Amino acid sequence: MSASVSAIETDARLTLDYLLRRMRSKQDFPALSASISRVQALSESDSDSLHTLCDEILQDVALTQKLLRVVNTAHYRRAGTDPIRTVSRAVSLIGVAGVRNLALSLVLLDHMHDQVHALQLKEAFLHTVMAGTLASELGSTPAEAEEAFVGTLFRRLGWLLVAFYLPEDAEQMRELMRAPPPAPSEAQAAQQVLGVRLDELADAIGAQWSLPEALRACMRAPEGALPVHSLTGTPERLHWLASLAEAATDAMLHTPPPELGDALVRLQRSHARALDLAPQALQDAAGRARKRLSELTAALNLSVPASSPAERLLDTYYVDAPDAVGTAAGAAPGATLGTAGSAGLDIDLAEPGFTDLGAGELGPPALSPIDILTSGIQDITNTLVEAFSLQSVLHMVLETLYRGLDARRVVFCLRDARTGELQGRMGLGEGAELLKAAFHVPLSVPSGTQPDLFTAVSLKNADTLIADARLPAVARLLPRWFTTHIDAQTFLLLPLVLKRPGQPDRVIGLIYADRAAAGSLHPDERTLSLLRTLRNQAIMAFKQSA
Repeated sequence: MSASVSAIETDARLTLDYLLRRMRSKQDFPALSASISRVQALSESDSDSLHTLCDEILQDVALTQKLLRVVNTAHYRRAGTDPIRTVSRAVSLIGVAGVRNLALSLVLLDHMHDQVHALQLKEAFLHTVMAGTLASELGSTPAEAEEAFVGTLFRRLGWLLVAFYLPEDAEQMRELMRAPPPAPSEAQAAQQVLGVRLDELADAIGAQWSLPEALRACMRAPEGALPVHSLTGTPERLHWLASLAEAATDAMLHTPPPELGDALVRLQRSHARALDLAPQALQDAAGRARKRLSELTAALNLSVPASSPAERLLDTYYVDAPDAVGTAAGAAPGATLGTAGSAGLDIDLAEPGFTDLGAGELGPPALSPIDILTSGIQDITNTLVEAFSLQSVLHMVLETLYRGLDARRVVFCLRDARTGELQGRMGLGEGAELLKAAFHVPLSVPSGTQPDLFTAVSLKNADTLIADARLPAVARLLPRWFTTHIDAQTFLLLPLVLKRPGQPDRVIGLIYADRAAAGSLHPDERTLSLLRTLRNQAIMAFKQSA
């Protein structure tokens, strides 16, 4: 290695370290890093991924609300079906990977609050999500579509982070790229302004977030010329698919609308052999991706001015035909120019309430506990009339109870066939995944001994609310495992008892929910009635799945 090459690499490393330090100095970066790492770590192959993913999303009320709004758009919800009201049902309908991808997009959006550069951030976000969405539309299988979305989404990570954390540098890069021909490319502008390529920056962040190597490989632009042979069945296909989606998104942003059809045709033809693309595949995928992105922005009340290049990415421009000349500014015949969903607000990302679209004027009012419980019960009712997974229904019950009570944590205990006791099997909320293992509720009482509170409640089938567990009359009945590991001051117990004609009733489970402060859990009669309905739905799920 020559001295000059070594010096260049050293300078790039110094620049990269400097950029990372500047990012870490902003409060949002550690939170963004943690959120991305946790959500991305989940995979379809993990048997607990549904519960873990739901738990991760439910920790963030704003993310939960936004996700439910997006999954109720036409792309995700079948025509004529009831609205999706719980994250658990969303996962069961569109899959762990689908919900994970939506959550990743929304997590990125959640961390853009800079007022001065709000428009640039919106444009960067829409550019990033469009590229990922277009790549997923080009995928030949559902699995490839999911991988393509994430790989392409994160390929734009370097630019997205520079736009947020280093806005002055990002604007300098834009100025360079807007210069008369021959203007530098994005890669050249980044090298000139930052001293490091954007893909190098993204790869360094990916390493910090412990992203898998396969994903990081897709985040890097492939080197060399596009192969002239088919890439089907090779990892390189995904990398070139991401590159095509990026190039097409760039064309949609920067090509004059009358010329865009021809630009997409050229990209289609150049990649057709390597990616085995059917005729018009890119143009058709672009149309579908624009529709999906428009639904996303409408669901989030996120719009951009008609003068913004990012407006071309939404479902108001006609990009599918090469002969778009003759329509107004490239619009489809009969289309109205303006952002899809423009009846919503043109939100400034810096507005304090933007992180919670259920608050104030930014969206519908936050649901009341009664509304959450009622909606969850309806979601479960819809699920029980279909083919269902018992585990999914139980998780929907827990999620509804968790959100409806604004609980600190909820745990579902199930009767163990070997020991005959109730054991914690599922949990949501603060530390619930770890603490559920502490729940051990005996269902038999040795002669001459007094049952603890949990055993007595279960055997008597008595729904019980403990307002203050510190009271002596209550404290003496609490089992040691509870005082040692859980030690909540207020909690609710809902036993699950199976009625069997001609046979003794059988305790099959127990639902536990708590809050931290004594007296803070006080459901009224209407709420208690809905909680009992939830419990009864869980029992019904057991009966139907038997």
